[in-house]
Amino acid sequence: MQPLIVGIRFAEVGKIYHFDASALSEIKVGNFAIVETSRGKQLGEVVQIVKEPAAPPEGWKAVERIATPRDLVLRRMWAQKELEAMIAGRERAAQLKLKSVKIVAAEFSFDGARLALMFSTEKEDKADLKSLRHDMQKQYPQSQVEMRQIGPRDVAKFLGGMGACGLETRCCSKFLTEFSPVSIKMAKEQGISLTPEEITGMCGRLRCCLVYEYEQYAAARKELPKRNKRVVTPMGEGKVLDCNPLRMTIRVELPDVGWREFGRDEVEPWDELEALRRKAEAPCSEQAGGGDCGKGAAAEKKDGEKTARKG
Repeated sequence: MQPLIVGIRFAEVGKIYHFDASALSEIKVGNFAIVETSRGKQLGEVVQIVKEPAAPPEGWKAVERIATPRDLVLRRMWAQKELEAMIAGRERAAQLKLKSVKIVAAEFSFDGARLALMFSTEKEDKADLKSLRHDMQKQYPQSQVEMRQIGPRDVAKFLGGMGACGLETRCCSKFLTEFSPVSIKMAKEQGISLTPEEITGMCGRLRCCLVYEYEQYAAARKELPKRNKRVVTPMGEGKVLDCNPLRMTIRVELPDVGWREFGRDEVEPWDELEALRRKAEAPCSEQAGGGDCGKGAAAEKKDGEKTARKG
């Protein structure tokens, strides 16, 4: 019997994790459920029923139960205390003169059993936060306090705000559940200026949106001639100035005419056409090294002799 696997999300814009809900046949999308995670018990929303689940090597963790109204009220109560815990953490970090450490957010588990203080640091060396954690543990004795370091992109996701492109809410805070690897090559492939202002996001890293259309650009460029290549157009020969991969058009510089834009199907590579022209004009011996022509003549002579014998 196939297990009932559900996808649960713990944050509004967060990654979906899969759990086994076979013991809860009444569970459905929209329910809130209690599950055991590596960070203690958590309350999350069921956002999908997985039709064809692929079992991980360690197997699925089971959903403990569907959340009750009391669980939801409890989660809301502890969520209201997260801002207070973050401010307390920042104050204590300032008192300890941890200048390179910035407390970004605080997060309680749904029952308050755990408190995670998310922080970022400007230094590459590992920060010594034993004193800070110890002091916060004294302040919140009912919770197990842990310090969790996050990267610049996660910091931007927590803080939110307007994107560099003018979008009211940054992509990472609005819909991105995971961060994909981004490289300079993606910007080059799309013809984007490599100045830091053009390709850097508010987090100080390469913009996540460089990934969005990269595959389409890469696939389109494979079908278009490269810059400075000579091509033959309906208006004559010219040199490729630039390409527009999304429109599948080419801008060509033509002698005595200037530049003109043509569709991919309107141009032919000059070098290929030139090679065909030379082959067509070359003598038979040059085309086949003399061997094929000789074989052809011999074959014609043999066919003639057979015809004469039949006659």
